[in-house]
Amino acid sequence: MIMRIFQVQVKEGKEDEFTEFFHKIAIPMMKETAGIVQVLPGAPHSDSPREFSFVMVWKDLATLKKFVGEDYSSPHIDPAEAELVESRLIKHYELVE
Repeated sequence: MIMRIFQVQVKEGKEDEFTEFFHKIAIPMMKETAGIVQVLPGAPHSDSPREFSFVMVWKDLATLKKFVGEDYSSPHIDPAEAELVESRLIKHYELVE
């Protein structure tokens, strides 16, 4: 299984808009995506009020690529979030059980 960690830093002043997108669009979409075994969404902590994250466990690399394309190292961006996000970071790991 593949563990995909996706982190975003929201543009200053866009926190409320992104929070709404995160809860109403991103979390439900990821929970319903074929090939995902588990989704752990992370909302901002007081010491990082503009940072959100997802830890996703994918069945395998093939299902991840089916969702994001061959260049799976690039973040999958929903058009609704494009203007809200300042930066993105994505990492992949083999899940150890």
